[in-house]
Amino acid sequence: MSNIAGKAYAMNVVTPSHPRITWVNRLLFMAARGLPENLAGLLGLSLIHFARWVIIRRKDWPDLGQGEQHQLDNDYVLFLSNFNGTWDQYIDAFSDGIPKGLDLFWYSATKYPLSIPITPFKTYITHNQMFTDHYYNATPGSAQRDIKSALKVYDAVLTLDKAHADQTPEEFAASWRAAMTKVQGNLGEPGFGPVASLDTERADQNREAYVRKAQATFDLRRARS
Repeated sequence: MSNIAGKAYAMNVVTPSHPRITWVNRLLFMAARGLPENLAGLLGLSLIHFARWVIIRRKDWPDLGQGEQHQLDNDYVLFLSNFNGTWDQYIDAFSDGIPKGLDLFWYSATKYPLSIPITPFKTYITHNQMFTDHYYNATPGSAQRDIKSALKVYDAVLTLDKAHADQTPEEFAASWRAAMTKVQGNLGEPGFGPVASLDTERADQNREAYVRKAQATFDLRRARS
């Protein structure tokens, strides 16, 4: 499934919205941007890489040969998101985390069933989801938390590098132990999740030659330094 690349899942949902009430959604989006504290429940869901709602007016759809734009009866709300875990986990977390926010963001969506109860909401998303034709993930074996952990370890290594230049062996040993104690919770090994796809496997095969060449170049430079 091309919706999945490594640990991440790409979701695209397109829902029709009656033009007479789409303006209400625009006001709600403006309010959400002006009062971001109302999105605390969304921002706290660390499994989400990215989430965005966009209103596409019926007159703004690109003409790819499908005919006159005024033939469309609806505006559309496009929802894009990248996240870790399974589709069900994501929808459950969304519904539990910001149920009222979801209802506002899809306020003008035609036949939107509300985010609670969860079963009609999942059915609605399923029927309006567009499957991804191509999905590129720069870090397929790492989730959002893996990246944040790696950055913490990287900062700790830089600090130790500076300490190594100035400290005695005994002082550096103490700095090393303190740093390891601080970042030990971030030393887990990244890897593919249980939902890895055939597309991910093929992408790894395609990038293998590039990765080997880049690693050889890095090893050569390190040996010369």
